[in-house]
Amino acid sequence: QVQLTESGGGSVQPGGSLRLSCTASGFTVSRGYMAWFRQAPGKEREGVAAIYGGRLAYYADSMKGRFAISRDNAESGLYFQMNSLKPEDTAMYYCAATATLRTPRPLDGDNYNYWGQGTQVTVSS
Repeated sequence: QVQLTESGGGSVQPGGSLRLSCTASGFTVSRGYMAWFRQAPGKEREGVAAIYGGRLAYYADSMKGRFAISRDNAESGLYFQMNSLKPEDTAMYYCAATATLRTPRPLDGDNYNYWGQGTQVTVSS
C-alpha cells in the first residue's frame, strides 16, 4: 500500500523560502513519477512540478526559476524547495505519485493514483 506524507509547510513572509518534504512508503521514487500540486481556496488544483525516475524534472512555466524538485538520497521521497515566495503561492500543497502516466502531461493530476493529505503554505506579511 502506497502512503505519501507531506511536511514542511508553514507561514512565511513574501520573499522567504520553504522546503517541503514528501515521504513515500510502498513506492520507489526512482521507478515512477512523483509530483507536487497545489490548490488555493476557490481555485482549481494546479500542477507545480514533477520528477520522473528521481531525476528528470518538469515545472509549470510560472514556477521555473523559483522552485526546485528533487529526490532524497534514500529514494524514499521528495523535496520541494520554494524560494522568493509570493502571496499568490499561498495554497495547500500535495504530493502525488504514479508508476506510469495515462496522459503525456506529467503535471496533469489525472495521471496520479496516490496522494498525500497536503501541507499548508501561507505567504503573508
